[in-house]
Amino acid sequence: MNKRRVVVTGMGAVTPAGLSVEEFWNSVKKGQNGFAPITYFDTSDYKVKLAAELKGFDPAGYMDFKSARRMEAFCQYAVAAAREAFDQAGFDMEKEDPCRMGCSVGSGIGSLQAVERATRAVDRKGPGRIQPLVVPMMISNMAAGNVSIQLGLKGKSINVVTACATGSHSIGEAYRCIQYGDADVMIAGGTEASICETGIGGFQALTTLSVSTDPDRCSIPFDKERNGFVMGEGAAVVVLEELEHARKRGARIYGEIAGYGATSDAHHITAPADDGEGAARAMELALKEGGLEKEALTYINAHGTSTHHNDLFETRAIKKLFGEHAYRLKINSTKSIVGHMLGAAGAIECIACFKQMEEGYLHPTFGYKEKDPELDLNYMPEGSREEISYALSNSLGFGGHNASLLLKRWEE
Repeated sequence: MNKRRVVVTGMGAVTPAGLSVEEFWNSVKKGQNGFAPITYFDTSDYKVKLAAELKGFDPAGYMDFKSARRMEAFCQYAVAAAREAFDQAGFDMEKEDPCRMGCSVGSGIGSLQAVERATRAVDRKGPGRIQPLVVPMMISNMAAGNVSIQLGLKGKSINVVTACATGSHSIGEAYRCIQYGDADVMIAGGTEASICETGIGGFQALTTLSVSTDPDRCSIPFDKERNGFVMGEGAAVVVLEELEHARKRGARIYGEIAGYGATSDAHHITAPADDGEGAARAMELALKEGGLEKEALTYINAHGTSTHHNDLFETRAIKKLFGEHAYRLKINSTKSIVGHMLGAAGAIECIACFKQMEEGYLHPTFGYKEKDPELDLNYMPEGSREEISYALSNSLGFGGHNASLLLKRWEE
């Protein structure tokens, strides 16, 4: 069976650096990050003080009041991003078959806030005071469920949960659905809203979060002084569409998914494999599917979390696969501006790749100043004006989940 080509015809995002793709991208070009003191709860007893919260988000701009009340924040974010992407794609639903339109929007965690509220209710007043909708509002598949409901998508609807790799896996699996004929259109991406007492406290206990109080030096991937990631939140979604379906309706095409690699470290529940073998293999599979020689790639959007282990082991993975060519690659991390959006990270980084290819501008790794002797590749302390045809986007999740997407600039 011949694989069908899959293109991107819409993009949507709500991020700490802007509540649309345009706002996000303008912030990237200006170097305006989304880091600030946490406002959602009192951090007096926490070592971690900064996060990348959404600012000014109002669900009323994307859905009716009743629907919003039945969604936790991670679902509201997903619907908002999906609606922007869907509107940009410009579908005439009277001419579409909704049974051929699906959804692959994942969340790494779902709603910790719903769990917190239910636990407090039990502790204070007993189980009889738990709200009836706590379970359907809490579970992570409700992002895909609510997006499908709001947009009227009746095709395949799936929820990928691979921690920090969720967004990339969601796009990759949606790509597969279209390639092999399960759908003609897939709304794909990730969402997360875990800046709460349990979320920050849990990651703080793992010592994975930055304890810096300087917004300009808290999320500094590949820097010698990095000490953890900054938790972000939000959602990012792309519309994936079979090429001939997009052409037939005259859609604007923003780029193409050229390859997808997914592997497992089979090593540890939180630490990546120290030799980078699993991540290297994911990148290799994506390149192989796209028919691109390693030496032809010039740019990687790294997972680049700003933790000691990730940045070191991802560097090793890149060297393992590319050898001497690794030193000719340009590598940046979008997490230097929006933090780690967890389940949404891979999706917003996918969008960042397409925007960089569209505008011929590679953004810097913001905040990167101090070179680490163990990390000796080009992590782009400065932005670069140049045309690129391909981007490789990496996501590496707890549990050893690795995903790489090979993305291609659209050319007829």
